[in-house]
Amino acid sequence: MEIYLVGGAVRDELLGRPVTDRDYVVVGATPQEMIDRGFQQIGADFPVFLHPETHCEYALARTERKTAPGYRGFVVHADPTVTLAEDLRRRDLTINAMARAEDGTLIDPYGGLSDLKAGVLRHVGPAFTEDPVRVLRLARFAARFAFTVAEETRALLRTMVASGELAALVPERVFTELDRALAEPHPWLFIEVLRDCGALRAQFPEIDRLFGVPQPSRYHPEVDTGAHVLLALRAAVDLGLSPRARFATLMHDLGKGETPQHEWPSHTGHEERGVALVTAFCRRLRVPNDYQALAELVTRYHLLAHRALTLRPVSVLRLLEALDVWRRRERFEEFLGACMADARGRLGQERAPYPQADWLRAAATAAAALTGATFAAQGAVGPVIQKRLRAARTRTIAACKAAWADADQPT
Repeated sequence: MEIYLVGGAVRDELLGRPVTDRDYVVVGATPQEMIDRGFQQIGADFPVFLHPETHCEYALARTERKTAPGYRGFVVHADPTVTLAEDLRRRDLTINAMARAEDGTLIDPYGGLSDLKAGVLRHVGPAFTEDPVRVLRLARFAARFAFTVAEETRALLRTMVASGELAALVPERVFTELDRALAEPHPWLFIEVLRDCGALRAQFPEIDRLFGVPQPSRYHPEVDTGAHVLLALRAAVDLGLSPRARFATLMHDLGKGETPQHEWPSHTGHEERGVALVTAFCRRLRVPNDYQALAELVTRYHLLAHRALTLRPVSVLRLLEALDVWRRRERFEEFLGACMADARGRLGQERAPYPQADWLRAAATAAAALTGATFAAQGAVGPVIQKRLRAARTRTIAACKAAWADADQPT
């Protein structure tokens, strides 16, 4: 029995990155031998075992044969005669097809170390095409490492997309890959890689349609809507926004993809058009409700947030009420972050101040200090309480705005 550390643990160790998960391949063993040593078998499709003490995964060396469309259509073969090289050959990328022996020796039959040093994502072999989720997974690795894609792999990705194989992906898996990519340091590269091979059009057509759609150059020096969205994603990363807020940033301008061409570069009403597209996108990919709710709010109200310093007090109150700021302060902060990312997602505006966020926070804090209990104690009941509360909050926001102006805040 020979045991090897494999996959991401070897890759990350060579990159000097923290290793969080360690997976092992066992060569020359049978399932019964593993069980006899105290390992616990998990999964029914192929023999994977949990170490009795560390609970790390140990898989018997195996090969796979494609038998049906999709990423589940495989027959797995595992027995003591399968070699380490055969096991590594079924993996997706060369940088993930390395192993380290128990004595520390690096086993690298497919040139993974060379590609790792060069910053290249390259498929191991033709078996890459058998699992369509690998297209999304490769794009996610680009978002993590900022590696380039080898030319032959780019060509292979286009072939896979053209074959229609990606249609077999289940919605939840597609969103999972998107969500994980959004959490990476360079999420815009996920979009760029998918667009290069046609997978963006196949899986996220609402985003793909944004590229080539012009915007007014006085507001958007980058002009192209798709380019703006990618710049906004960069800004979202710089601001340290959560994946949920990054998703809202990615979604916020979908409505511009539906603007009739004769109206270009203007996009009047793109907010409401965009909300319908966000809703449909989220339903199709089974996006979590909290992601959908934030994305819809950012899409509908981001222009109002940009104009917050010029809004009347009653309009500010309506915006705060629509955002449900009294009960969902954390979501309110994510909303402000996504709006700031949108504002900074323009050429030359990457570090521009966004006083609108501070003003809306101040208005929300001042208004939240007033509650209906005060008016109930005065004898008001039912709708009268809400009417008086809204009037009082409006006056408070007006006073807050006057104090804000006196403090000479930047506009």
